[in-house]
Amino acid sequence: MTADAPLAVEVASAAFVDSLVAHGVEHVCITPGSRSTPLTIAFAMQPAVRAWLHLDERASAFFALGLAKATGRPVALVCTSGTAAANYYPAVTEAHLSGVPLIVCTTDRPPRLRDVGAEQTMPQAAMFGATTRFAQDLPTPHGASFEAGFFATVAMRAVRESLGPYPGPVHLNFPFEEPLLGAGARRQRPAPSTHPIHTGTPGPLNADIEAALGVLKTAARPLIVAGPEVPESAVGPIATLAATLGAPLLADPLSGLRLGAHDRSHVMAAYDAVLRDRRASGTCAPDAVVRFGGRPTSKALNGLLDDARAVHILCEPWGSWRVGSVAMDQVLPGDPAASAAALADGLRGHARTEAGWFGGWSTRDQAAAAAMRHSAMEPGPLFEGRVFIELQEALAPGTTVVAGNSMPVRDLDSFTVPDAKPLRFISNRGANGIDGVNSTALGVAAARPGPTVLVIGDLSFYHDLTGLWAAKRHQLDLTVILINNNGGGIFHYLPQAAHEDIFETWFGTPGDIEFEHAVRLFGGHYERIEGWEALRGALGRDGKGLRVLELQTDRAVNTQWHRTAWQRAASAAWDQAGVAHATV
Repeated sequence: MTADAPLAVEVASAAFVDSLVAHGVEHVCITPGSRSTPLTIAFAMQPAVRAWLHLDERASAFFALGLAKATGRPVALVCTSGTAAANYYPAVTEAHLSGVPLIVCTTDRPPRLRDVGAEQTMPQAAMFGATTRFAQDLPTPHGASFEAGFFATVAMRAVRESLGPYPGPVHLNFPFEEPLLGAGARRQRPAPSTHPIHTGTPGPLNADIEAALGVLKTAARPLIVAGPEVPESAVGPIATLAATLGAPLLADPLSGLRLGAHDRSHVMAAYDAVLRDRRASGTCAPDAVVRFGGRPTSKALNGLLDDARAVHILCEPWGSWRVGSVAMDQVLPGDPAASAAALADGLRGHARTEAGWFGGWSTRDQAAAAAMRHSAMEPGPLFEGRVFIELQEALAPGTTVVAGNSMPVRDLDSFTVPDAKPLRFISNRGANGIDGVNSTALGVAAARPGPTVLVIGDLSFYHDLTGLWAAKRHQLDLTVILINNNGGGIFHYLPQAAHEDIFETWFGTPGDIEFEHAVRLFGGHYERIEGWEALRGALGRDGKGLRVLELQTDRAVNTQWHRTAWQRAASAAWDQAGVAHATV
């Protein structure tokens, strides 16, 4: 080999990267290292892909997750060998459970150095197990004539496998022999001809549609539930199905059905408060339930679904079985938009919904929503639930709101009402984890054309502080509403709260962290928010760069405020006379 001749690893890596780009991959997140040198250079020398530099593998993976969530396209990841790859696991798990396409490229020592004590070497082949749609331990490139075509084909398969029929992560492990870098100068390669892959999920079977129609045409008390991760294409058809069937549409805010220009006439939003009353188990019990998306945020709604003696019909993409603990009577695997449209077409003129079924739901929902808002808007200390009321009113159309897990996503569910203003809500509800949320939001901000706002608790914010480096490095715009109640607020609603001798240390977990210093470390702007007028003023200013608006709240006060709001909502929905029967 001459000094200018490319190494086999460089040829294989370039063929792989160019094929990814040709088939629609536009972004890659790279954490530099030695063994990953060939792939890193191959991406860096391909101008048609946007390469995002990161220093922390876990943050990099969640950033890629946010990019993929926002674009709906697969995003590639590259890291070096050893424990670097293990830091991808949380984000890969989230991508698996929420159906997000990632192409995870880990680099490795060659097989001869495995299990013999070689440095920075661990078992990497298929290390993510059942969380991937496809995994392959690739051969070590040696310069054979077929290798460029082989690695290009692997890239095409990776894109296809990540996109469907049920999207998710793909893992490719690249064992590279040294030398990893040839002596020749690196040159940019021309952008390849593109022919992106559009796989999606096939439509439902006619036999499955007919079986579901047979149930719904005779249902007296039908219910439609739209959970997180409903495809955007399915929003309109699901709304049409609800109106055609005359069914209440219980729409999780992460479904995309609460907000927007589509038909919202049958959308319910305050069902969590309504269903906390013990009388709901009878009055609100359905005889048929059509499910779209993942498991809803509301514990009360999940309880109703778990206990309902109804025919449950699941409409999910092929390969997805997000059913929770409910036994599904019928499954319509296929494109949810096509399933909803076919059911609506088949039901026109055939629905037999019980008189008062939809009207009763609607009346209770509106009364509960008004009571929840009234409670949230009362004067007093800063109430966490009011944050989403203020955001829904203040944010510009087209804003994306990323909600952290634990209390933020639950307050999003409780206090966001149906409206025509198009806001998009995103949350990592696949694994319900609090890790990587800052990085996910920054990935969303990197991809979305409009403003991005993150609402997050102090523990989750602390958990991913290193992810804020990406905002500084890549000059990203993100406004963070940091709700600092100095600990784990959600545990106040759980049985542990009754054990005062152990609660505060082991579940309340006060961190006593001054976040202003961390924000400034990463070049961000920090502002302490003392009141709602100050929050509205801050939101109205130009949101360039990383901005952290911290609201300090009291966990115990917020717990009681929530309970009071639920009790008042139950009274408004069920009594309208005084005595509530809410359970909390």
